[in-house]
Amino acid sequence: MITLKQLRYFGAVARTRHFGRAAAECAVSQPALSMQIRDLEARLGVELVERRPGDVTLTPVGVEIARRAEELLAGARDLEDCARHHAGPLAGPLRLGVIPTLAPYVLPKVLPALQRHHPELTVELRESQTRTLVDELGRGLIDVVMLALPVEQPEVETLALFEDPFVLAVPAADPRPATTPVAVGALVEERLLLLEEGHCLRDQALAVCAGGRGDAGGLGATSLATVVQLVASGFGATLLPQVAAAVERDNTRIKLLRFAAPEPGRTVALAYRRTSPRKADFSVLARRITEALGVSDAGALPTAACRAGAAVPA
Repeated sequence: MITLKQLRYFGAVARTRHFGRAAAECAVSQPALSMQIRDLEARLGVELVERRPGDVTLTPVGVEIARRAEELLAGARDLEDCARHHAGPLAGPLRLGVIPTLAPYVLPKVLPALQRHHPELTVELRESQTRTLVDELGRGLIDVVMLALPVEQPEVETLALFEDPFVLAVPAADPRPATTPVAVGALVEERLLLLEEGHCLRDQALAVCAGGRGDAGGLGATSLATVVQLVASGFGATLLPQVAAAVERDNTRIKLLRFAAPEPGRTVALAYRRTSPRKADFSVLARRITEALGVSDAGALPTAACRAGAAVPA
């Protein structure tokens, strides 16, 4: 009978297209991994990979076996989760993925709350871009992801947490009064500084800016903190989520301007596999997150949290 170990090794080869990298990922020697793959091929009676110097290509049947193997491995992890779930809500390990435009702003409040209310919980964090986290979620490598909607994956369910309006961050010397709302249409005149390709916030900002038109200024950055520093240095403006504005509000080199209603923004949510047995856990997690951030379920972040409409001293 084929084993989960063999499927895991083959899954690593399918992802990396390299026996050496797959062996390193699985923490085994390359000969041991190769032997398990050959044994899997013998048991299935098919060739799964084409072996060439320095390269690995999956056969057509290998592509299909790799897809089904990932489903089986995710199911095995769900089986373990089902057993752990009987220990009580939010107990044991929880592999939590968080996108970079949320992690530094929500985790300092959320993690202490989880530790206080659920001392038996062990959170294993994974910070990465949405596409990577959703892929790892589908493969069963993480349990739940905190991200911004939408998620267009049929095997993924979502649970809305809160609305996160955008504010416009401009240099402190900008002449516009902080108490006057900015029209969204005025963004076409702004030199917008955006995160680099792959960040969902970049796509959301471009969508707000006249249906995807805008000037990225050639200064794509990997973090909001870097973008804010570029704004403070006078390179342009940026759309800042209110959850981040709550942290950046004391930066005297920038000014935060609210948008006129209806304010653009994003919906922050939890995403998890439709087949996961831990949905009750995720409901509790959602409640802890909204409590820690001071919002009602799926409500908006409190305006007082960032004072985006208040003047920032120059």
